[in-house]
Amino acid sequence: MASIADPEDGLTDYERLRQENIRRNEAMLASVRRKADELSAAIRFAKPKRARPMNPPGKKPDIPASSIVLRSAGLSPAYLLPEPYSTHLSSSLASSIVGAAKPPPAEAKTRADDFDAGKELVLKPAHVRRVVTSSILSMRVLPLVDRTVVAAGDKLGNIGFWDVDGVSEDLYGDGAGVLFRYLPHKSPVAAIVAHQAAPQKIYSCSYQGEICLMDFEKESFNMVHLWESPVHSLCQAPNHVRCLYFGDENGDLTLFDERVGKVSTTWDAHDARINSIEFHPGNAHMLATSSRDRTACIWDVRSMKTKEPDSFKVFKLDGPTQSAYFSPSGCMLAITSYSIHGTVRVFSMDDFEKSHEHNQTGTWPSAFRVIWGWNDTDLYVGKMSNSVDIISVDVNDSGLSARNNACLWSEYMTSVPCQLSAHPYKVGHLACANSCGKVFLWTSA
Repeated sequence: MASIADPEDGLTDYERLRQENIRRNEAMLASVRRKADELSAAIRFAKPKRARPMNPPGKKPDIPASSIVLRSAGLSPAYLLPEPYSTHLSSSLASSIVGAAKPPPAEAKTRADDFDAGKELVLKPAHVRRVVTSSILSMRVLPLVDRTVVAAGDKLGNIGFWDVDGVSEDLYGDGAGVLFRYLPHKSPVAAIVAHQAAPQKIYSCSYQGEICLMDFEKESFNMVHLWESPVHSLCQAPNHVRCLYFGDENGDLTLFDERVGKVSTTWDAHDARINSIEFHPGNAHMLATSSRDRTACIWDVRSMKTKEPDSFKVFKLDGPTQSAYFSPSGCMLAITSYSIHGTVRVFSMDDFEKSHEHNQTGTWPSAFRVIWGWNDTDLYVGKMSNSVDIISVDVNDSGLSARNNACLWSEYMTSVPCQLSAHPYKVGHLACANSCGKVFLWTSA
């Protein structure tokens, strides 16, 4: 039977019921929406703010994937980077170092008395590479007879390797070698050492007291010792590759035997931080140390007492001493210090009265270290003018003298070379490093 329309609104009972259902459903939906908005607002205010990303959109992270081309950053086309926390070393770099780590022949002991660095050294554009990402605090050219590999440590704990003779597999390789980078430390790398008898085992130390071993035979690295204070200097015993001498922030000199994994002896050698340690090239029991306490000392490790040891010789300077290095023959000792100006004191080991003080006000960085080259006549030091001074040393019966002989300057060396390292076997291979992570390799023309 058909529904009859109401004369008042013109709707049938069915249509009137439908309208009431629509109004009731709209009221229910409005209530649900209101509660949903209230709940969403409560969640939004309670939710913590999302941390800002470390790298802005479109910017590459600091540690990209392996085998990536980083030309835009000024890096080598084959800048091989492992994962940040990986302890594995590249097989290609390991094979290069282990293959070149053969015992040096007797004639490989470098002597270059007639080498004229000022005339023969040049810096090629291809020999400028950014090895690490921040300021380089330590650097070493590895003692490989027929290969050039530079190791550089920066203030972030990275150690980068530049295999200058390596061949890049990248199609756009420019023949300037291959770069690798690892993160063995959590703080600035203070020193890197490699023994001539075992250059495949590389030790390093850091400001957090870590001493690490990068073993390229095992293709891995690990921490071998953790010291209680920042470690600023490191040296291997001449006759024992795994015996390490290190100097800390407090002026203590410590012998660590990695073979047994423990400290053998600690000497109270200085009153402040020890900046360098080096053994005499001809006497395995004699070593030289430099310290922030304004002294440099020569020691005989056979007769050193633990407390207040007696040194063979103490040199007192006007400012903190940055380094004390023996000449290649061991006949002289060069000590660098800095007060108002940079100072180099050169002493004859035969007669300490024969000495010379060489000053250059305002031309050297405060943390400079003078190094010897491949003979007993040339010293090298970085200058604030983006160059390297060559200081000529002469000793004879009448005394000892030193003077500026030449200066290495190139348009390609665009910043102050604070760290220097000479190749132990290749005469004329001088590596310089700066605060931007770059290494400049000077070679013979």
